[in-house]
Amino acid sequence: MIYGWFRNTIATGGVVLSVLAGSAVQSETLTDAFILAYKNSNLLEQQRALLRAADENVVQASAGLLPVVNFIANAQFNSPAVTSTGVRLDNWTNTLSLSADLTLYDNGVTRFATDAAKETVLGLRGGLLQVEQQVLQNTVQAYMEMIRAAQFVSLRQNNVRLITQELRAARDRFEVGEVTRTDVSIAEARLAAARGNLAAAQGDLEIARETYKAVVGQYPGNLRWPTTPPMVVRTEDAAKAKAVRIHPSIEEAQRNVNAAEANVLRAKASMGVRVTSNATIVIDENVESSFNGNIRAVVPIYQGGTLRSLMRQAAARRDASRSGLLQSVVTVKQGVGSAWARLSVASAQTEASRRQVSASQIAYNGVREEAKFGSRTTLDVLDAEQELLDARANLISAEVSQYVAVYSLFSSMGLLTSEHLSLGIVTYDPIEYYKFANSRDPIRALSLRGSALDRVLRKIGKK
Repeated sequence: MIYGWFRNTIATGGVVLSVLAGSAVQSETLTDAFILAYKNSNLLEQQRALLRAADENVVQASAGLLPVVNFIANAQFNSPAVTSTGVRLDNWTNTLSLSADLTLYDNGVTRFATDAAKETVLGLRGGLLQVEQQVLQNTVQAYMEMIRAAQFVSLRQNNVRLITQELRAARDRFEVGEVTRTDVSIAEARLAAARGNLAAAQGDLEIARETYKAVVGQYPGNLRWPTTPPMVVRTEDAAKAKAVRIHPSIEEAQRNVNAAEANVLRAKASMGVRVTSNATIVIDENVESSFNGNIRAVVPIYQGGTLRSLMRQAAARRDASRSGLLQSVVTVKQGVGSAWARLSVASAQTEASRRQVSASQIAYNGVREEAKFGSRTTLDVLDAEQELLDARANLISAEVSQYVAVYSLFSSMGLLTSEHLSLGIVTYDPIEYYKFANSRDPIRALSLRGSALDRVLRKIGKK
């Protein structure tokens, strides 16, 4: 059923949109809307900034085994002293010092903390893809709702035109005594209702335009009916299997498990020995210098149960992340199944609506011809026209729902991304910023990391 629709063209949509195509405004495709939404999305910008903030956690975690150097200027005042000769001295002591601290060994705490930070970053990349999917899904919804609203306005305008003609014909026939005043009143009532429905449709169109602007970043132009999107799977089971392999929410959950495992190891390592060193050069106000150095080893023995509690807490969070991974798989499979079902329903509704339009058109043409010979009343003609109008509206809604359902299926599988849609634009690359934060070389970290990250920020326009 689904693939029968993919082999057909949406003829009705093209016919209705031809009313809008007379404008000199350049046609705007769904791909154009995707590109604009991708470039203008505040949600994506927010998530990218959060990802860059998480990248910095890697830098901070890996700094645990790097030297810490401080310059210290100290001026100390003590109580004044009086010499044996009665001379009062102000007891000021001024010193300049350079201090360097280095952790020589921390039982793996820094390594595990860095691993956890890296896994968190990789997980947040999956979160960024999920936000990207949300933005693109909202774009599909806004685009198709705009088309639906525009086509409904066109239908309502055509309905007002036809009922106006029917009212004119009813009045002419009333003048010659072929119909009663009742027929004229019925036509007048239908025309008033049609005008009210047209006003409502025009209001819905304005609402759709505002929604489109909020999602895409600008008001719509002359929207074209989208082309049929390609399908990458043919069965529901294949869709579920692919989603489990590539969906970003599952990737994020897997990374969270890895980060939690690293945090468990980090908590265990914090109970081991820690060796630190310090070297300090002090110069006093008489330009006399002194040097102090030490190496210190610390083994925690008792800290009120804090370390054991941290271990249990890390283990509990690891167990929670494992359960979260299992639940993510269940949720993704459920989403794919639901999206597949919605697409099947929408496909069936589209086919049924096409048949309804065809039958209603034949019925309407027949009733109009019969009315010319007096065998049908004005009410019969108006009822047949209303049924045809409803059938066309149902077809438009079914086709719109079908397109939205296709992209919802893509989203549920993790495929609604700029890469899969081949938008042909330069996309945000989170690796470029992260790769500088991933260095384990202390010399390179000290000399290049800060300036390199600044250059990356300037390149992506964030500084």
